Amino acid sequence: MAGRPREFDREQALLKARDLFWRQGYEGTSMSDLVAELGIASARIYKAFGSKELLFREAIASYENHEGGFAERAFSEENGVRAAIQRLLEDAVALYSRGDLPQGCMVVSSAASVSAENSGIKTWLAEHRLQRTQGIIERLQLAVKNGELPADTDADSLGDYFAVFLHGLSIQARDGVTKERLLAAVNVALSALGGGH
Repeated sequence: MAGRPREFDREQALLKARDLFWRQGYEGTSMSDLVAELGIASARIYKAFGSKELLFREAIASYENHEGGFAERAFSEENGVRAAIQRLLEDAVALYSRGDLPQGCMVVSSAASVSAENSGIKTWLAEHRLQRTQGIIERLQLAVKNGELPADTDADSLGDYFAVFLHGLSIQARDGVTKERLLAAVNVALSALGGGH
């Protein structure tokens, strides 16, 4: 193409596509939207990424390896269970409320409306969310085993509670609820862990 001697930056294209999918969802993003956002022809997008679905899956992986990896960071870097859950939720609020990125969680937002024809994507996104839930449950189970939480704690239900709360934060942030209000809600949610610290 004349006038475009610049080298194609695949990583930059992936980030632009990621943010577009994050804002508009998988089905809400057309190939022509991607062409306009990335500034390259659809043939080049197909050549670089294979298909819209493969590009979306790679965009989700990019999100989870960077901004969306806050849960793994909270659980690996915080010792106490209360500190880990608090950081998980506060980091979620910080990410979901950032002004320079689309609001909410990409994995939650992208799956808001996926029709039957894209059931593979819908199932795949659900698996990602269920893995996040399972990670929370496992951290709580460990806390029970270590004596951080009472022996009669229902770690499964408590984990489901925090997963529901985490996904709700995404929707609230997308609806424009302020960071301050979301953080105040986090303080209430943490009372489910009992005790002070």
